[in-house]
Amino acid sequence: MLVDEIVRRVRERSTRLASGLPVVPLPVGSDFQLNGLVPTQEKYRAASVLVPIVNRTAGVTILLTQRTEDMPSHAGQVAFPGGRRQDNDADAVATALRETEEEVGLDRKFIEVIGSYDHYRTGTSYEITPIVGIVTPGFTIRADPREVADVFEVPLDHFLDEKNHRLDSRMAQGRERRFYAMPYEGRYIWGATAGMLKNLQFILTAGD
Repeated sequence: MLVDEIVRRVRERSTRLASGLPVVPLPVGSDFQLNGLVPTQEKYRAASVLVPIVNRTAGVTILLTQRTEDMPSHAGQVAFPGGRRQDNDADAVATALRETEEEVGLDRKFIEVIGSYDHYRTGTSYEITPIVGIVTPGFTIRADPREVADVFEVPLDHFLDEKNHRLDSRMAQGRERRFYAMPYEGRYIWGATAGMLKNLQFILTAGD
């Protein structure tokens, strides 16, 4: 998929959301949706992630991180760079760019933010704003070893092909939990990250 088309589709969705115009619902909006559960929390903590789309000559990729095994939450999981909004963050974009720089050392001068898409709510009481950025090659990765065990890229085409999407399940707190998973070359990409990638796939392919 060409970067110009990615930019057009993401910006259209972002503009409609910001303007309060109606949009077609995305496949999954929360950890609860796939399990038929009603969220019990009344207030969510704001968080942002960067969805880094790297404009490689050989093909567009998505940059992802593997969290360290000793993290207090989501240890070892694949994730977008990002985190909780801090009081001094001006907005969701500022949070995503700050967290990306802190976690993987990706300088914001290589990132062109093109918009955001629908919030994703987690069972851990976060409301995540996915911020989409086109990343120009030439950057240097300097991962924070306290948080990030590895940084890697996956071809965007892998996520655009629904044959690579599946619904998995596991037991959690005495209940069966269902979630999207999109494994790639030994990497198990699942949960909120896979849910947000599923939504991105819908935005980029709807109507095709």
